Amino acid sequence: MRKFQIGVMGSAADLRYAKAVEEAAYALGREVAKNDAILFFGAEKDSDSLSTAACRGAKDVGGLTVGITYGKGKDVWEKDADIIIPCGLERGGGRETVLVTGCDVIIAISGGSGTLTELAIAYQADIPMVALKGYGGWADTLAGEYIDARKRRKVISTASPEDAVKAALEAAVEYREKYA
Repeated sequence: MRKFQIGVMGSAADLRYAKAVEEAAYALGREVAKNDAILFFGAEKDSDSLSTAACRGAKDVGGLTVGITYGKGKDVWEKDADIIIPCGLERGGGRETVLVTGCDVIIAISGGSGTLTELAIAYQADIPMVALKGYGGWADTLAGEYIDARKRRKVISTASPEDAVKAALEAAVEYREKYA
């Protein structure tokens, strides 16, 4: 059976997140890998991010990581990623669409406009969304909420990296049964 593909989405370093937020993202990556899932993340070319922190966490416990980057070329911030896929598209929707639709479920932590875009794409594609609450950003704003009045799929609210990955795996099973 194919391994679950779990995306971790979160703020880029230019949003100046706290060390505790980075540690939580790192813990998310570790949990994804410890549960034998593949970590998908936004591979940045010019700065660190919570997604790349999750990649480091997954790699530190032997996990498989796939980074989707914008534009051309595979030279990205996180040098230890296993697979880098340049999508040929830019930020602002193109790269985010490729990243999100490659996932069985996404987990958001904190997050600015890119994370909001990724959550909206997941919502439109009926891909489950989990928010790790307590770290600010769009994850906190949308945790436990629907993105619009259609009420297609609620963003699952969780309080710890372990709970986030557990909820993600449960949602991924349901997603796979629906969309195989």
